[in-house]
Amino acid sequence: MKYYVLYNAIAGQGKAEEVARSLPEKLDGEVAGIADMTKITNYSAFLSDKSDCALVICGGDGTLNRFVNDAGEAIADSEVYYCATGSGNDFLRDLGAADGEVVRITEQLRDLPICEVNGKTYRFLNGVGYGIDGYCCEEGDKLRAAGETNINYTSIAIKGLLFHYKPTNATVTVDGVKHTYKKVWIAPTMHGRYYGGGMMPTPAQVRNNSEGKLSILLFHRSSKLKTLMIFPSLFKGEHLKNVKYTEVLTGSEITVEFDSPAPLQIDGETVVGVMKYTARASVCAKKEKDTENELAVQ
Repeated sequence: MKYYVLYNAIAGQGKAEEVARSLPEKLDGEVAGIADMTKITNYSAFLSDKSDCALVICGGDGTLNRFVNDAGEAIADSEVYYCATGSGNDFLRDLGAADGEVVRITEQLRDLPICEVNGKTYRFLNGVGYGIDGYCCEEGDKLRAAGETNINYTSIAIKGLLFHYKPTNATVTVDGVKHTYKKVWIAPTMHGRYYGGGMMPTPAQVRNNSEGKLSILLFHRSSKLKTLMIFPSLFKGEHLKNVKYTEVLTGSEITVEFDSPAPLQIDGETVVGVMKYTARASVCAKKEKDTENELAVQ
């Protein structure tokens, strides 16, 4: 097999390039080229003469997110492999693969759900975090911009819970049915099981499930101290034992509206000042696109 390796120059503190350049010795086949994907501005043009190559992506969850959103339909017929070099690697964890392993992810990149926020539409692989999880990503971005390299998200979360982040009220609409919640700390909608470096907000969620369903966790009504006590159990999926403060809903279309702006993250990529987002499973998104196409033809 023939491969073309793409790496994110800023992923894993530069580790991605190092790993990418070591792959010719590990892959069973010819490596036709190695490129920094942050310099690719047009994937259709870039891939036009690489139809005989499988792509290998080196980076983290954010790298994959940018890849599927920037490349779009240009990779519809491509074979894609992945070598994780990020810090969280939740996508790899969900696949049950080991660090450093090159895994085929062609099917996992098809029929992805979408998130609509602030007038833009994004595909996502793992989940959309809204609330203190988005706050953690926003604060991490600020530290990274200031030159910090060793960013402790657990520390950011604890400080946010205790001092900086204020929960808000939310209206959640799942497949047309409205639910209201007070004092919401997080409201992530999940396509996979993991986000945030190993947290399992919706442990029963199955990636690419046959019903085309997404899951949302509402963590609400708890005090700062109670939230701090429950929060670590997210890493084992045991937070749902606290039925007074947690609830999971499933559906094909999920809209979350907060009554004050909060940061949001999509596979670790931050969007600030968000009042509302809508997540649609691939089945729902495809139906909407087909309807738009029919109307355009008419």
